[in-house]
Amino acid sequence: MGIIRVLHEKVISQIAAGEVIERPASIVRELIDNSLDAGSTRINVLIEKGGKGRIRVSDNGFGMVRDDLLLSIERHATSKISSVEELFSIRSLGFRGEALPSIGAVSRMEITSRPAKEISGNRLKISGGRVRSIDEVGCPPGTLVEVRDLFFNLPARRKFLKGDKTETDHIVDLFARVGLPYNRVHFRLDVEERTVINLAPCSGPGSRFPAVFGADVGSSMIETSLDLPGCRIQAWLGSPDFARSRADRILLYVNQRHVRDRLLMHAVMEGYGQRLMKGRYPQVVVFLDVDPSQVDVNVHPAKHEIRLQQGRTIHQAVIAAMQQGLGRNIHPVPDGIVAPFAASVHGGYPVQMAFEPPADYAEEEGRPGAAGAEKDFRILGQLRETYILFETPEGLSVMDQHAAHERVVYETLRKSYGSSGPEVQAFLIPQSLEFSLRDAAMIMEKLDSMRALGFELEPFGGTTFLLRSVPSLFVNTNWEKFFAELVPVLGEGGPVDGNLASDKSLTIMACHGAIRAGHHLSQQEMTNLVKQLFSTTLPTNCPHGRPTIRRFSAEELEKLFRRTV
Repeated sequence: MGIIRVLHEKVISQIAAGEVIERPASIVRELIDNSLDAGSTRINVLIEKGGKGRIRVSDNGFGMVRDDLLLSIERHATSKISSVEELFSIRSLGFRGEALPSIGAVSRMEITSRPAKEISGNRLKISGGRVRSIDEVGCPPGTLVEVRDLFFNLPARRKFLKGDKTETDHIVDLFARVGLPYNRVHFRLDVEERTVINLAPCSGPGSRFPAVFGADVGSSMIETSLDLPGCRIQAWLGSPDFARSRADRILLYVNQRHVRDRLLMHAVMEGYGQRLMKGRYPQVVVFLDVDPSQVDVNVHPAKHEIRLQQGRTIHQAVIAAMQQGLGRNIHPVPDGIVAPFAASVHGGYPVQMAFEPPADYAEEEGRPGAAGAEKDFRILGQLRETYILFETPEGLSVMDQHAAHERVVYETLRKSYGSSGPEVQAFLIPQSLEFSLRDAAMIMEKLDSMRALGFELEPFGGTTFLLRSVPSLFVNTNWEKFFAELVPVLGEGGPVDGNLASDKSLTIMACHGAIRAGHHLSQQEMTNLVKQLFSTTLPTNCPHGRPTIRRFSAEELEKLFRRTV
């Protein structure tokens, strides 16, 4: 007798439920999706014990008649699609017909529903996947779904759930995310009979940002948009100063569906570029509207993941939109001496293929500070031989001299490698450098790339090399430390592409070529450095993403000293 058997229907249902329902928050999302697809303008959610004890979702949507109510708990029964063709052009949030049967298979569930044109509604009771009863009842138009005792019939699965507070936090976070795109729908979340979130209808999603991101971030986010044939991008960008150590506040929506997508996440990070330090993530909301036929949402039962048919093109378009928005001055820097600048330190990302930019759209290459703007500051002095203090019409500014000079050196290097190459100076007496066996082998392989960067290294036997010349920008550099950082970059595929050095290698070079903290500067040197910084395309951040300047307005100083209340 063979060993392959057809699984029992109960086992199949519980396997399907495991794919759809990860935790109580998954149920809340599925039920809210159904309510939105039903045209609801008011959605109320109540949870108890983190959703493990009770979840109740009510809406004022279309409602269901008795026959539809019975069909709704059958697997793969749905009103959203009816053919294979429609599967590849989905406009609704739900479509698989798995949510309600999966929830019913692992809980005690009641569904009460009534279409507005009917006099009475019906209540369906299910326990562990079995229909217990269906009765005619009086109820308001819409649908109410109540889920109790989640995983009561799967105690092993219930043990994997977290504590009540953790599960509640997941639901609160999901509720706020799902509600952002639907600004005309009233959302309310009650936890143990206490209202936690109450999002009234509003004119646009921006009105709800303070509730999601907090007042400081939500009220200061900058809106940007980019319209291309077949694609519209809207984004609200938080200042890099509000960056977090986690990426949980990068909210991505495709056709109003909240998604997790690596391609879009990468585009957001590329858009911010050098405004962020390594390991820091911005607070951003991105809405992408594309033809549904260009999006595959049938990737995973939970519907978090998607595939974009024109992924590369959309990736470039999102970067272009982000850089367009970040070109506005959203950093706390002296407005009087810094003109608005563009963010395209990487030379731009031309949008090609399916979505061609409109004729009047041109990505800015990065504008230097306005001519004569440097006349509006006065150097006050140097603090701890590390920070330059200067006065502007707006107040006091403090500049990190190393970070500022690093930005200047970085952009000088970019320009030199983009034209005829860097100016090189030779040592009268070559520097002898000793490397590990691995690093020496890598340098031998990349001698031509090193020469293109302006470093002439000559093998001197074993793992010893003679450093004969370097770019003229470098002074008082610790060459052992410098090459210890540069050599690993060489191993990543080489720092030079034709005559252009990669940003990684240039960032390392700029860091080691810049003046250090503890270096005394004369009054003229400080003045020149401030002028040079504000002639760069991104004066607010060094290539590593650290801020170059902090500003204290006159109003802040007066409050600090109690001159004003």
